[in-house]
Amino acid sequence: MNKADLVDAVAAELKTSRADAARAVETILEAIQRGLKTDAKVAIAGFGTFVRRERKARKGINPVTKQPIQIAATTTCGFRPSPQLRDVL
Repeated sequence: MNKADLVDAVAAELKTSRADAARAVETILEAIQRGLKTDAKVAIAGFGTFVRRERKARKGINPVTKQPIQIAATTTCGFRPSPQLRDVL
């Protein structure tokens, strides 16, 4: 399922226009992004928790040249499903 499929599912479930559903989905995604940026964690009861993770700088190898390279530190996002979601899967 991609974002367009999610918008279609929300529109069908709420019996609303696709534009309204798209705004709702976009608003939820933006709220999750803001929560990760400010609090580093967004917990949705019955679904799971999004967490901000910091990756340390590390050494790697360029697959083309086989030369060692330095990979910079980055910030990424992780997801831990709730027990209810795990039971569904």
